[in-house]
Amino acid sequence: MIRAELNGGLRYLPENYLFSEVSKRVASFKAKFPEKRLISLGIGDVTLPLPRSAAHAMAVASEAMADARGFVGYGDAMGEMRLREAISKRYLKRGIAISPDDIFISDGAKSDISGILDLFGDVEILVGDPSYPVYSDASVMANKRVRLVCANEKNSFLPTPEGLDASPRVIFLCSPSNPTGAVLDRARLLEWVEFARKSGSLIIFDAAYEAYVSDPCLPRSIFEIEGARECAVEICSFSKFAGFTGVRCGWSVVGRELGEIRGLWLRRQSTKSNGVSHISQMGALASLSDEGERECGERVAYYMENAKILARALNTAGIRSFGGENAPYLWVKCPEGRTSWETFDELLLETGIISTAGVGFGTGGEGYLRLSSFASREDIYEAARRLEGGGGRRIFCLIKGS
Repeated sequence: MIRAELNGGLRYLPENYLFSEVSKRVASFKAKFPEKRLISLGIGDVTLPLPRSAAHAMAVASEAMADARGFVGYGDAMGEMRLREAISKRYLKRGIAISPDDIFISDGAKSDISGILDLFGDVEILVGDPSYPVYSDASVMANKRVRLVCANEKNSFLPTPEGLDASPRVIFLCSPSNPTGAVLDRARLLEWVEFARKSGSLIIFDAAYEAYVSDPCLPRSIFEIEGARECAVEICSFSKFAGFTGVRCGWSVVGRELGEIRGLWLRRQSTKSNGVSHISQMGALASLSDEGERECGERVAYYMENAKILARALNTAGIRSFGGENAPYLWVKCPEGRTSWETFDELLLETGIISTAGVGFGTGGEGYLRLSSFASREDIYEAARRLEGGGGRRIFCLIKGS
């Protein structure tokens, strides 16, 4: 019998991870109704194939590994310099000067979101409610204290520091937001930066969906805000704009302005990781070439057109929703008196559409569903037809016209 003490934080997690619960319910439904064609608008996984430039670069890199002249072993803990330089140039195109020496390559945003908590001791973690579950779950796993900040209809689903005392904290912000699709404007982001500087807090800014922001008035990086370099880390990923969900590559910007934090992050990464696959990094590098950016832009545009189609269908059916303008997610209001999971089950039964229950993103998500636009155009049109038809209207009739 194992007598070593276990990590007590794990016991405080929900029994099932949100998307595991979605899969469980869908599997049960398929067993009962095997003939029904389902449309998945639930898990936010991309559906279009990789950009050809990225796939070709990975094939070339893979083939080169079979030759002594092209073989690559352990790499720099911070990542390939060529890739870091390309990311630096990507920022510079938007007028943001980021040194390649402040960019750390990882196997995706999720790893960095949880990993950066290793740098901190007994500190309170601020998390929006609702928000991506990993912020809270990883904090609980790390035995950190979590405090939720409301992100509801009253504040346009954008958390604010109003009412918080000036204690130092670690603050997770995601913009565009997963799950609500809300985007922090410059004024609200500046409010958080000023609060962080005043309180000695660190902001972890999750910019995984920044490529979906088309409104030039909205910031795509926290480093567009004055003073952010002294109080923020930015985490981003190739998953959503380059389709790397199955390839795995991302980055974090941890600037020298953060002092000891940068050094500790490098030490942590050097100890806990041997770096990211050279092949993945070569694909990522190709996705930032002129041709790669064109291909990635086409994919982003495709998913955003999907979001517009879904938004029109919801509006036509009288179903109240938010988001979908600068983010690939729509945040749908459930009928009055129905919980998120009840509406999830009803939508699945009536229309065959797989969504995500809002309560899985936090208690503040109760009463909402998240719909993802990461689907084929054929499935999006069919989902729109079903939402506009009898099934969608029957479920959401209580909020029709609101």
